[in-house]
Amino acid sequence: MDLGAFHLPDPPTGLREPHVLAMLRPWVDVGSVGAMALTELEHALHAQPLGELARPGRFFDFTRYRPNSYFVDGVRNVDVPNTFLRYARGPEANDFIILRMMEPHNNSEEYVESVMAVMEQFSAKRYVLMGAMYDLVPHTRPLQISGSSSNMSIQETLLKYGVRTSTYEGPTTILTQIPQLAAAKGMETLNMLVRLPQYAPLDEDYAGKLRMLEVLSEIYGISLDLKETQTKAEDQLRQVSTAVEANPQLKRALTHLEERYDARGKPERTAAPDPPTPLPPAIEQFLRELE
Repeated sequence: MDLGAFHLPDPPTGLREPHVLAMLRPWVDVGSVGAMALTELEHALHAQPLGELARPGRFFDFTRYRPNSYFVDGVRNVDVPNTFLRYARGPEANDFIILRMMEPHNNSEEYVESVMAVMEQFSAKRYVLMGAMYDLVPHTRPLQISGSSSNMSIQETLLKYGVRTSTYEGPTTILTQIPQLAAAKGMETLNMLVRLPQYAPLDEDYAGKLRMLEVLSEIYGISLDLKETQTKAEDQLRQVSTAVEANPQLKRALTHLEERYDARGKPERTAAPDPPTPLPPAIEQFLRELE
């Protein structure tokens, strides 16, 4: 079956109003939080392949997203960057479509239309975008999440976990259109972005992954064994703390970030916090130079 630009070799039947769990690289997946969270869910739900873009080069510049060459039994293989779809049966009333998106360089409108075609074909009930972004937050405090949902019961769950409504305005991605179009078709929308400390970039941020999965498991009633993720998160935090202690400027910056975080109060108390206290100009400059 072909749906827009996607090819689905053997589409399943009987998916129950699936929820689309999506991530987007590289725009909002710092620390690979969205990618790692989806991998954990795929394993827990025994997800199966559904499809991919038939001609990814129509959308992606392969001098920017490089194909990967590797050997299997002495034979060279090449992995071509693509947008992949998988599906899984859910433990409750809804099944899942897992969507690993990459930011398109060309024909973006067609890309968006193709994603919408898949969601409409399977009568998707909800579109969920998950990921992470850097922020001026301390690693010594609980990670915050920004996001919102069009479903009021889900919104209440988000408030329980201290999820704050984002007030961001500025440059974005063309794929921001997907939740808008989904809402116009009567689908629910949910977006959640973990805020990670800007001064401690990690290729794989396990504290961010843990935070995201804690909220998702609560929303969907999925039983996840997060002990290994918890251990890796604690190890990373210790390493970051050691690095901060060895850097006097960063240590001073961390003190200011902690004061600003604490001044806002505990995140679960409110969904619409006051604007954060500005950092001293010298600290702002130092963090900009780190970035």
